[in-house]
Amino acid sequence: MRRKDVGRKVMWVLKSLLASYIVTGILLLVLTFLVYKFKLDEQIVVGGIVSIYIISTFMGGFIIGKLTEVKKFLWGMGIGTIYVLLLFAISYGVYREFNTNGLNTVSTIILCVGGGTLGGMLS
Repeated sequence: MRRKDVGRKVMWVLKSLLASYIVTGILLLVLTFLVYKFKLDEQIVVGGIVSIYIISTFMGGFIIGKLTEVKKFLWGMGIGTIYVLLLFAISYGVYREFNTNGLNTVSTIILCVGGGTLGGMLS
């Protein structure tokens, strides 16, 4: 593979991840406003966060699928995986420990990877 191709693919991944995290930020701001304004229950907030994971990774997978045009679902799966790994790294950097139980961690991984894969497949 030529060096130019590798650089282009790295840029595609970075653009897709950036789009995913921008969508995450915007949706988290909306969720924060809704929690403040309507004093939502914890279950609704957790559901909102899960939805944000899925929507954000779907968008990243969709974008990378449009850019690559081949093996879209694998590229989407990769974006979902990188997204969740960065999410865990940022969480660890802020809290200096992982405060989640195993089931929450596994479900977060499945949702993020699945959202990215679905986005890639539907692009």
